[in-house]
Amino acid sequence: MLSPTTPKLYFENKAGRLLEHPDGYVVLEYKPGPRQFTDLQALLAHVRNLLERNRWHRLLGDQRLMAPFSEQERAWIVEYWLDRSRQRAGGIHSAVILAHDVFARLSMDQVTHAANVSALTYRVFDTEEAAAAWLGQVT
Repeated sequence: MLSPTTPKLYFENKAGRLLEHPDGYVVLEYKPGPRQFTDLQALLAHVRNLLERNRWHRLLGDQRLMAPFSEQERAWIVEYWLDRSRQRAGGIHSAVILAHDVFARLSMDQVTHAANVSALTYRVFDTEEAAAAWLGQVT
């Protein structure tokens, strides 16, 4: 039986899974290994849908097991996902748990540097506990 603090599965595919956290934020857990571009697109489209459906603005991105983004994925994330015109008013606050893979960390850095006009405010953390604590302070 789920406890009141157990996140509820919302969506899952080969790229990752999305959980609805009872504290009012989305948990995005990337899966390890290679992924299809369309799987990443579907995963991030469902992130947006879940945020909009619940009128949430907080996201915990767990990249610990994530493989590096491909060039195609990086370009799409910057152009589609992080484009300010596609974001909700007030933007999104994201706590990111760093990937173990150094190349995945570098690909994330490339995305964030390319998205300098994004409506995404994010902080990077080493642990889920620290990431969740920061999200709890964001109003």
